[in-house]
Amino acid sequence: MMNTEELNKAVKVLREGGIILYPTDTVWGIGCDATNPDAVAKVYQIKKRSDSKSLVLLASDVDMICKYIKEIPEIAMQLIEVNDKPMTIIYPDALTGRYGLAENAVAEDGTVGIRIPMMDFCKDLCVKLGRPIVS
Repeated sequence: MMNTEELNKAVKVLREGGIILYPTDTVWGIGCDATNPDAVAKVYQIKKRSDSKSLVLLASDVDMICKYIKEIPEIAMQLIEVNDKPMTIIYPDALTGRYGLAENAVAEDGTVGIRIPMMDFCKDLCVKLGRPIVS
């Protein structure tokens, strides 16, 4: 379990456009601020991954997702309500640009995979940063 000092250090790195290695519900993630295109590009470079392959994002809750998706489909809301295991949902019509996600964090067709983590550290990280993070 991460402590407050570690959480604050991680958020500072994210706000400065840096990359973190952090535990998630499923694996260790290479993460960054999902709204920062330069940071997202660094993650692609570190992972030696083509930027045509999408990244999974973590958001603290449905309210955070709503800020970055044009409209959450009803079926997605139903799945979130009954979910009790790590689950990534692919959402259509991601919002990008100045007030949205980094364009390179979104698939070419405008979709984005977002998971609401079950792990408190990941949720706290998103809450304290105020934005989704790349996982």
